[in-house]
Amino acid sequence: MGGVLTPTSAKTPKRQRFVEPQKLLPVIFVIVVIAGLWAIYGLLHCARLLQLGGWRGSGPIDEAMRSRGAWQTIVFHYFTALLLVCHVRSILVHPGEIPANDPQWEYLPRDGRSPTNWIPMGLQEMKKSGMRRHCKWCGIYKPDRCHHCRVCKTCILKMDHHCPWIYNCVGFYNYKFFFLLLLYTVLDCFFIVFTMAESVKRCFDEPSTRFAIMFFTLFGETLAFFLAVLATMFFGFHIWLMLKAMTTIEFCEKSSPKKEGEGKSGQEQSMYDLGVIGNVRVILGENILLWFFPCSRLKGDGMNFVSEETRLTSDMESSKGIRRRGHQKTPRTTSRRNAGELIGTFTPSPGSR
Repeated sequence: MGGVLTPTSAKTPKRQRFVEPQKLLPVIFVIVVIAGLWAIYGLLHCARLLQLGGWRGSGPIDEAMRSRGAWQTIVFHYFTALLLVCHVRSILVHPGEIPANDPQWEYLPRDGRSPTNWIPMGLQEMKKSGMRRHCKWCGIYKPDRCHHCRVCKTCILKMDHHCPWIYNCVGFYNYKFFFLLLLYTVLDCFFIVFTMAESVKRCFDEPSTRFAIMFFTLFGETLAFFLAVLATMFFGFHIWLMLKAMTTIEFCEKSSPKKEGEGKSGQEQSMYDLGVIGNVRVILGENILLWFFPCSRLKGDGMNFVSEETRLTSDMESSKGIRRRGHQKTPRTTSRRNAGELIGTFTPSPGSR
């Protein structure tokens, strides 16, 4: 009614995880593929090189082949074990959400103000009007880089994307595990492709090879190559995102066509850029010795990304306080004054309801 902002929809209940069995099908498919490649490589390649069971011929043991099979078996299982750990942690670790009952993020839909009526220090992403971003489904203000996932039914900190293969969102707390999952998928698949080529060749060189063995060996080689190519392209994209200090959502937003008068489309430099080493440390952790292991706690809380090292500081100085498109267009003090004026404009009169 007169002078009152339209209230947002009621806060939706958060979805309980793992209660939709049909969405577990992609995860089960991944597990079946991993198990299938493990069985093919282990039984049709490693066992052949190690000359175990039915692969043990009547002649003397080939020590060179056995030695080759030993180190290939060890390396393969090492990569596979890390891949499985990263996959499990990507599924089980929550990507992060806004703390409940935190006054600085509580949103009052009637007048558009937070209970404390102040903007948290370091907050950068604002609406064009200068007002804080809020989620109309969760009924809360959103920190920088936070987005609502309609599948998970909650706001995800530093959301990258929702991944059906892990039945989870990829966000602040589990992005490292997802990144390492891609890394070890690439390493594992290419390792299978290059090393099992010997067994594929042997299948064609030995006319006595049974059809089933030849079929599954060639199938495993082809499947591993196909997955290696796909995973490499996706992993390369995420390496580029990491070095650019961007998420997939931010990349898509910057790549989307701009409306007339909003500037040229293209890849702008991220305001969260810390330099190459700094961007890598943000994703993989401070301790370089733990970069390639699915452990170590990340620095920060997933809600504040501005520091003295970020490129935003120099950008703000060079542009005299003018922010990039999609973020606050005016200096902080001006935004707060405009926000106060806007709130006063929509303050209901004593007689309104």
